[in-house]
Amino acid sequence: MSKKKTGDELHEEDVSVEENPAFLESEEGTVEDETPQPAEEERDVEKELADALIEAAALRDKMLRAAAENENFKKRIERERSASLKYAGEQIFREMLPAVDNLERAIAHQGETVADSAEKNLRALVEGVELTLKSLITTLEKFQVKPIESVGEKFDPKHHEALTMEASDTVPETHVVNQFEKGYYYKDRLLRAAKVTVSSGKKETGSGE
Repeated sequence: MSKKKTGDELHEEDVSVEENPAFLESEEGTVEDETPQPAEEERDVEKELADALIEAAALRDKMLRAAAENENFKKRIERERSASLKYAGEQIFREMLPAVDNLERAIAHQGETVADSAEKNLRALVEGVELTLKSLITTLEKFQVKPIESVGEKFDPKHHEALTMEASDTVPETHVVNQFEKGYYYKDRLLRAAKVTVSSGKKETGSGE
């Protein structure tokens, strides 16, 4: 039959267990094993920071390259636009050169045929001028430059410039009698207003008539 331990004996065992160094060491070791290692966490943060800096540097490089390419593109477009504006009339002038050639040939031909009759020379000169004028008109029409029909039309300050007024029995009042200089439109825009004479109405007759 086993002997039961008294209360004092149980108390002594509890005290001995608490004061036992081996027990304390095992308890402390267990606590230290469960604590996170700060050194490993610091190493991970440093690596992430280094990766982030590398990525930021790469993005900055891409941004600078894109900005440089955009600036070069803008400069190229500006150069092309300036050249286009500078030589905008190149095609028009090229089309007008044949008219200049015709005038030069007409003048040269007039000097070579000075011994011929005056009437023949005059006729040849007029024909040359007519051909040149026709060539110029064709060139203007090609570039959508059209003359303004003014004579007999009602005066319109939008495309007419009145130089004077005169009475007319055939042209109604405020209508164009004749023009000193023809007006032109370029496409749908006024290129030059026509300089005209405007009718002031019928001529007044004398009281004795």
